[in-house]
Amino acid sequence: MLGSSVTALVEAHDLAMLDLDGVVYVGGESVPGAPDHLAQARAAGMRLAFITNNASRTPATVAEHLTRLDVPAGPEDVVTSAQAAARVLAERLRAGASVVLLGAAGLEEAVRAEGLVPVGVEDEAEALVTGYGPDVLWRDIMRASVRVRDGLWWVASNTDMSIPTAYGAAPGHGVLVDTVRRFAGVDPVVAGKPQRPLLDETVRRVGGERPLMVGDRLDTDIEGARAAGIDSLLVLTGVTGLPELLAARPEERPTYLAPDLAGLLEAHPCAEPAEDRCVVGGWTAGVVDGRLQARGDGTPGDWWRAVAVAGWAHADTTGEPPDASGLTPPATGGER
Repeated sequence: MLGSSVTALVEAHDLAMLDLDGVVYVGGESVPGAPDHLAQARAAGMRLAFITNNASRTPATVAEHLTRLDVPAGPEDVVTSAQAAARVLAERLRAGASVVLLGAAGLEEAVRAEGLVPVGVEDEAEALVTGYGPDVLWRDIMRASVRVRDGLWWVASNTDMSIPTAYGAAPGHGVLVDTVRRFAGVDPVVAGKPQRPLLDETVRRVGGERPLMVGDRLDTDIEGARAAGIDSLLVLTGVTGLPELLAARPEERPTYLAPDLAGLLEAHPCAEPAEDRCVVGGWTAGVVDGRLQARGDGTPGDWWRAVAVAGWAHADTTGEPPDASGLTPPATGGER
């Protein structure tokens, strides 16, 4: 079930760890309202950290992109899976250790910043680190795979199976990870979401005693936060819509739920099922003959909270999410 907060989340939490694509921006444009909502969160005293599983871009490049979208940021505000992977390496290896690197500029910069030396696939090394890199050669993947099979320690920046591109979703670093894993019979240490090194590295770099993970993906952002014991806010400006939300497994369910980043500035009322329905604000949601229904009037956020909790209660009882066909959020003319 969802958590609740009698105060705005900016008061209940002192650090927001913000996923980027689908939360702060979509493609080349900021999410509507995001710059203003984040400015208000900062003004209220909340620290903002922009975190990404993308290991190819440097923090400076990400910060420049955000600043162009009216979300002011410096390199110190950005934490990448490359930095988390480099930290994992540095905690085990001696200073100056050689590491075979398959990836792009962001990964190389992060490895060097930890006092490690990136080398080629034929060089003597104490570990392999991999990340997304559009120019990584197949012959290098082949050689690295053999070395992992033969015992070379392997750290992967993330296991994302797809990445957004100008021409649509394309294979991500997770495809390379799967290829090496299947050939070598070895699982890497993974630094990015949903594993916890990236979240731990964010708190270490940016600070904060009451962190909040803010994301749009259930299987990375939210599942990762739950695994790390961190509260999470799911926003619905990215890949998660009503069908995905209702099908969320218990380990993918967020602490808080909001249509967009305005949820940081709001209190979150208690949302718990009672008998066969859930009442939040002016909305009542329930499942009748397998069909999810919502009636009443109120804020869009309370609508989403009511239908989510009612839908999850049904799924936990029956093993299947309810039928939500024809049910539309109130902002777009939802059922009343």
